[in-house]
Amino acid sequence: MLLARKPRGRDPGFGLADRRPFARGLDGFGAACEAERVNDHPSPPASGGPIGQNPDIRYLGKLLGDVIRSYDGEALFARIEHIRQSSVDRYRGLPVDAADLGLGALSLDDTLAFVRGFMLFSMLANLAEDRQGVAQEPGATFAEALAALSEKGIDEAAVAELLDRALIVPVLTAHPTEVRRKSMIDHRNRIAELMRARDAGRDETGDGELVEEAILRQIALLWQTRPLRRERLYVADEVETALFYLREVFLPVLPALYARWERSLGRRPKSFLRPGSWIGGDRDGNPFVTADSLRLALGRASEAILSHYLEEVHALGAELSISTELAAVTPEVEELATLSGDAASARSDEPYRQALTGIYARLAATYAHLAGREPARRPSVAGEPYPDPQALRADLRAVAMSLGAEGEGLLAGGGGLGRLIRSVETFGFHLATLDLRQNSAVHERVVAELLKQAGVEEDYRALSEAGRVALLRRELESPRLLATPYAAYSDETRSELEVVRAAAAAHARYGPDCITTYLISMAQSVSDLLEVNVLLKEVGLWQPGDPPHTAIMAVPLFETIGDLERAPSIMSEWFALPEVAVTTAARGYQEVMIGYSDSNKDGGYLTSVWSLHQASRALAEVFERHETPMQLFHGRGGAVGRGGGSSFSAIRAQPSGTVQGRIRITEQGEVIAAKYGTIEAAAVNLEAIASATILASLETRSRRRRDRFYTAMAEISGAAFRAYRGLVYETEGFPAFFRQMTPIAEIADLKIGSRPASRTASGRIEDLRAIPWVFSWSQARVMLPGWYGVGHALGGFADQDMLKEMLEAWPFFRTSLDNLEMVLAKSDMAIAALYAELVTDADLRNAIFGRIKDGWQRTHDALLAVTGQARLLEKKPSLDASIRLRLPYIEPLNLLQIELLKRHRAGEKDPRISEGIQLSINAVATALRNSG
Repeated sequence: MLLARKPRGRDPGFGLADRRPFARGLDGFGAACEAERVNDHPSPPASGGPIGQNPDIRYLGKLLGDVIRSYDGEALFARIEHIRQSSVDRYRGLPVDAADLGLGALSLDDTLAFVRGFMLFSMLANLAEDRQGVAQEPGATFAEALAALSEKGIDEAAVAELLDRALIVPVLTAHPTEVRRKSMIDHRNRIAELMRARDAGRDETGDGELVEEAILRQIALLWQTRPLRRERLYVADEVETALFYLREVFLPVLPALYARWERSLGRRPKSFLRPGSWIGGDRDGNPFVTADSLRLALGRASEAILSHYLEEVHALGAELSISTELAAVTPEVEELATLSGDAASARSDEPYRQALTGIYARLAATYAHLAGREPARRPSVAGEPYPDPQALRADLRAVAMSLGAEGEGLLAGGGGLGRLIRSVETFGFHLATLDLRQNSAVHERVVAELLKQAGVEEDYRALSEAGRVALLRRELESPRLLATPYAAYSDETRSELEVVRAAAAAHARYGPDCITTYLISMAQSVSDLLEVNVLLKEVGLWQPGDPPHTAIMAVPLFETIGDLERAPSIMSEWFALPEVAVTTAARGYQEVMIGYSDSNKDGGYLTSVWSLHQASRALAEVFERHETPMQLFHGRGGAVGRGGGSSFSAIRAQPSGTVQGRIRITEQGEVIAAKYGTIEAAAVNLEAIASATILASLETRSRRRRDRFYTAMAEISGAAFRAYRGLVYETEGFPAFFRQMTPIAEIADLKIGSRPASRTASGRIEDLRAIPWVFSWSQARVMLPGWYGVGHALGGFADQDMLKEMLEAWPFFRTSLDNLEMVLAKSDMAIAALYAELVTDADLRNAIFGRIKDGWQRTHDALLAVTGQARLLEKKPSLDASIRLRLPYIEPLNLLQIELLKRHRAGEKDPRISEGIQLSINAVATALRNSG
C-alpha cells in the first residue's frame, strides 16, 4: 500500500474524540446503504424509504475488503470497517456522533490507507451504479423522439430534412477536474469488462483466467496503484487521454449508433454527430499549449484513425472471399482489382480481395505520408496515398454497390464494410475536429505589434473601436502580409504566428475538417473577431478577393453576464460587414459560443442560466434578421454551477429557434469518464444528445405563456443576482474567507491539469478560474455556486402559483430547478460549518457563514414549496438513492480533510499530511462525481 512499508510512528492522530457532538444537516436528507439496507433518520424529517441494494456494490465492496485484509492485515481492515459501519449507522438514524467514528485513532499511515479505501469504494460504487444505470432517460432514445414528434404531426421526412443540415458535436476538453490518474481509470475499465463477462455467465476470460479471480486481481492492482500524480500533467498527457476515449469508445460506438438510427428513420442520414476536441489547441491561459502541441494532437489523432482503417480493411479482405465463379462484380470493382497490382494466383478469381489489397496499399501509403513512418502491417503491393477521405470513401462505396447488385442487396450496406464507410464519413483522416482558442487580449497585443512593425499603425491599441474596425477591414482587403522574417517580434507574437502557420499546414495535410473553428475568449467587440481573421490571413486561411474566402471560422465566446447582454449587438454589427456576410453565406452558418462557468462566477447560478437563455433567444432573432443559420456552442462543465446536469434536459430546455439541428457542447473533466468511460455509457449519452437536439429543433411552444414566464423570470433573476453579488463581490473579506474555508490553495497543488488555477497572481475572485472556484466549494460541501441567491429570489417572489405553473409547463425552469435540487442534496451545512472553522477571524467567519447557511435554508425551503415535496429528491428516487449511498463515505473523508488542513496550515511538515490532503480531495471528488 502507499506508504505502508514505512515504520508506523506514534503520531498523535487527529483528536476528534474531544469534539462536540456532530450535528446533522438542516433537513436530514442523508441516508446510505452498503451491505445492509439503510433506513432514514427518525428526525429531522425523514428522507424517504430504504434504498434498494445494488448487488454489484455489495459484491465489489466485499472484494475490496478482502484485498485490504490480504495486503494490510486484519487490524487495518477492522479499523476501516469500524469507521465505515459507524458512519453507515449514523445515516441509518442510530445515535452515533461523528466523534465516535474512530477517526481519532488513525495514524497518518492508516489515514492514507483509509482515504484510499473509501476512494476506491466510491470508484467501484460509481462503476456499479453506471452498470445498473446505463439506461436512457425517458424519451431520450432516437426511436422515442421520432414517436413523440409523430404524435405532433411531424414525420420522419421532416426529421431527415433536419439531419441533412444538422451538426452535433460533443467537444472533449482538458479542464482539470478529473482527479484520477489514467492508470486508475484503466483498471476500472478492465473491471467493467470483466463484470460484463460475469453478467454473460462466463466463468473464464479469453485468456483462461477465472473471471472472479480476474476481478479480484484488478481490485488488488487498484489498491496498490498510486492514486496521485507525482508530476503535473503535460499537454501531451492530456492529448493521449483524449485519444483513448476517441479511439476506444467513439470509434466503435458512433457507427453502431448510426446503423440503429438508420433503421429507425427508414433512410440513411448523413454523419451529423461527430466528435470534437480542444486538447492541443486551447491556449487561453495555458502557456504550455503551443504550435508543437497542435501538431502533436493532430498527428496522433490521424495516426489512430488511419490505423483503425487499416485494420478494418485487412479484416474485410479476409471476409470478402467472393469468387467470380459464383458471383458477378461491377466494372468499378473490376477496375479496382486491376489497378491494385495484386497478381497473386490464389486471388485471381477474387476481385473483392484484390480491390481491398489495393485499397489497403493506398491507405498504408496515406499513413506513411501523414505519420512519417510505415504502418505496423506493411502492404503487399505499392499504392499512391489517398488525397482525401472522400477518395477512400468512393472506393469503399464502389465495393458496397457491387455487393448490393445481387442477392436483393443482402450484402450491400451492413457488416464491417458499412461500419467502415460510416467511420470514414464521420472521422475523416483527422478523427476529431480540433478547435483553436485564445484570449482576445492576446490577439489585440499581437495584431498591434504586427501593425507597428509593418509601419501601418504606430499605436493600434489607442484607436477607438470604429478606428480599429476600419483599419482591420482594410488589412483584410489587401493581399499584402504584415509579418516579415526580418522583424524582431516578441515571444508571444512569434508563438501565435507559429500556431496559425501550423493550422494552415494541418489543413493542407489532413484536410479542412481537422480545424474549422477559432474561438475567441472574452470577446467584447467586432474588432476582436476581425483580429483573428487578420492573423488567419497571414497564413492564407483568410484570402482576400471578390468574394473573400475563409477556411476557419472566427467564433466569439461570450462569458460574463455583461458580455452575454452585449452579444446580440456585437453579432448585428458583425453581420453588417459585407465581407462577413459573404463568407458566412458561403459557409452556410455562423457559430457563437456562450460560457456557463464565468457567467456563473460573475452572477450566480440562476442569473447565469437565465442570461444564457436570454442571450440565446436574442441571438436567434439577430441571426434570423440576417438570414443566417445559427450554431450555438455551449461551454458546459460538470458541476451544476458550470452548466452541468442532464444534457438531454438541458438541450430540450433551450429557447425555441436556437437549436435548429446544430449544437456543440463541451465535455469536461470527470464528466468525460462518467459519460464516455464505457461503450455502453457513451452510446446512451450520445443518443440522448442526438434525440434532444431533434426534439428541441422541431417541437413548438406556446408564445403567450412564454412571455408571461419571461417577465416573471426576469424579476426572479434580478433578485438572485443582487443576493449573489452582495455576498461574493460586495462583502468585505469574502475572498479571504473563501480561501481559508475551502482547500483552494491545496487544490492548486494537485497535478490534475496543465492549466494554471488562476489567471493572475492576485487573490481576487474575478481573477480565479471558474473551475477551481466551483471545485473548492464542492470539496467543502457548500456547493455555493450552484444555489446561492436562488432562495432569496424564489422565496421573495409574490406569485407562488406562477412558479408552480412555470415548473409544470416550462422545460427551462424545470431543468434549472432539477439541477438546483441535486446540488442542494449533495451539500451539507453541518460539514460546511466545520470547514468554516478554518477561517481564523471569528467575526468574519460567523458573519459570512451565517449568511451562507441562511441562504441555503431559504433555497431549500423555497424549492420544496415550489415542487410540492416534503424533502429533497422525493420525486427522484433513483438520484436520491445514488446520493444517499455516498454520504456515509464522504463525511469521514471531509472530517479527515479538515484535520489535515489544520495541521498543514499550522506548519506541520510531515509529507504524509500533504499527501493525505490531496488523497482526500481525490476521494471526495470521486464520491461526489460531478464536482468540477
